[in-house]
Amino acid sequence: MSIVEALVADLTAESDQLDALVAGLDDSAWATPTAAAGWTIAHQIAHLAWTDEAAALAARHPDRFAEELEVAATNPEGFVDAAADAGAAKPPTAILTHWREVRAGLAEVLIAVPDGVKIPWFGPPMSAASMATARLMETWAHGLDVADALGVALPVTDRIRGVAHIGVRTRDYAYLVNGATPPSQPFRYELTAPSGELWSWGPDDATDIVRGPAVDFCQLVTQRRHPADLDLDVVGSDATEWVRIAQCFAGPPGTGRPAATTTDTEQGA
Repeated sequence: MSIVEALVADLTAESDQLDALVAGLDDSAWATPTAAAGWTIAHQIAHLAWTDEAAALAARHPDRFAEELEVAATNPEGFVDAAADAGAAKPPTAILTHWREVRAGLAEVLIAVPDGVKIPWFGPPMSAASMATARLMETWAHGLDVADALGVALPVTDRIRGVAHIGVRTRDYAYLVNGATPPSQPFRYELTAPSGELWSWGPDDATDIVRGPAVDFCQLVTQRRHPADLDLDVVGSDATEWVRIAQCFAGPPGTGRPAATTTDTEQGA
């Protein structure tokens, strides 16, 4: 199995897991608000369908995708929400059917992309492997939003290694999107996988280190949890600052999520 095939298999499994969670929901449950402002569960799934369809279009027909980029450029701050609103207005059965169709098509097209070919995107062009990893990251993150809204927990697997990898690779992006200069020295990351395996990135002698459960790290870089609610051991002033702004998804600086915990100072004690 090639690297792309393995990543697409992970993306498929992550999508299927979320599909199983929402497939049995009634229409009223699809209207459940999620932590993303203004987004219901219907918005979350419609967004995944729209993005998977856009990724497949970019891989199959770069010229047609260029037209989508022109449309997005006319509303850079709102085109994602506009697409989610339009998708969420459809009946839940139609949203789910559409998502199933487009993600199956995306899996096929990513495997067929020749080595060395870059797929255009709303951000920098990506290889098929990078696109599959990015889609895995977003599917996992939005799946977490849906599960939280329903008050359930989805199983966490070693598929999140791809999410962690993007989190590491986008360290400098988080600084740049916040108008800051990235540190000149790399960080060390030591993360414990759901399976118990140790995943690591960066030099052994780095002075700035982030350690902890991989799932907590993934929640950090996707901004699905506030840093105060995560079990991460952070060493070094640069790493401490990065944790505050970490962001692995494209776009302007994310607003993150409020802390579930409060300190004595915050409580006025």
